[in-house]
Amino acid sequence: MTAHAEDDVSTDGLPRKKFSGKKLVLFVILPLVLLIGAGAGVYFSGLLDSLLGKKEEHAEVPAEPAQPDPHAAPVFYDLPDMLVNLNSSGKRPAFLKIKISIQLAKGEDIPAIEHVLPRIIDNFQVYLRELRLEDLKGSAGMYRLRQELLMRITASAHPVKVKDVLFKEMLVQ
Repeated sequence: MTAHAEDDVSTDGLPRKKFSGKKLVLFVILPLVLLIGAGAGVYFSGLLDSLLGKKEEHAEVPAEPAQPDPHAAPVFYDLPDMLVNLNSSGKRPAFLKIKISIQLAKGEDIPAIEHVLPRIIDNFQVYLRELRLEDLKGSAGMYRLRQELLMRITASAHPVKVKDVLFKEMLVQ
C-alpha cells in the first residue's frame, strides 16, 4: 500500500473523511467568532456585572468648573513694548516695534502671567528676530504672526488660558 492510501484509512480499517474548507469555516470558525462577539457584547453592555452580582461604586464626581460668563467684561494684560531687529538679507537692518495686549480668561490669572513674563518675552523675542519683512506682509502675514504668538504664549503660560493676542501698535522700519 502506498503512503497516500494509508492516510485515508483510520486505525480501525474504516475510510476516514476529510473536512473541506467550507465545512471547517461553517462548523468551527463561525461559531467561535459568534461566541467571542456575544461575550464582548455582554461585557461592554454591563450585563455581565449585574449577572455576577458586582455592585457599582459611585465615586464622587467633581463638579465641572463653572463656565465663565460670556457677557462678563474681558480681561486684558499689556505686555511690555518690544523692539527687535528682523532677519534681513540686505545691508540695511530692519526693525519691528510692537505693542501687544493679551486677553485672559479670568482676572485671577494676571499674577500667574506676571510670574512667567520673562519666559513669554524671551519666546516672543526669539521668534520675532527670525521673521523677515516678507513674513509680515498682508493680512495673512498678520494672521500667522498672531497665531504663532498665541501658540507660544499658551505654551509659556500654561495652565493660564490666554484667549487672544491683540496688536496695539506695530511699526516696521
